[in-house]
Amino acid sequence: MCLGIPVQVIECGEHFARCAGRNGEVRVDLSLVGQQLPGTWLLTFLEAAREVIDAERAAAINAALNALAAAHAGETDFSDFFADLDREP
Repeated sequence: MCLGIPVQVIECGEHFARCAGRNGEVRVDLSLVGQQLPGTWLLTFLEAAREVIDAERAAAINAALNALAAAHAGETDFSDFFADLDREP
């Protein structure tokens, strides 16, 4: 399974960017999104940027990833992880 991980650009070159995310700093391939300004959020898969996203979407994706980690750890209450879902499932 491949999960999308949000990262924020720290420094950008022509083809790669140094970014920070939930797993620390990573080098991200920019072939599909082009050069980006520092501070830009990217959704990455296998250290390749696939989409430029906003900070709100990055936070929602990180919350979902936190819920996945909590489920893996055996937790069963996920009410704190999905504030963006304003409805009953």
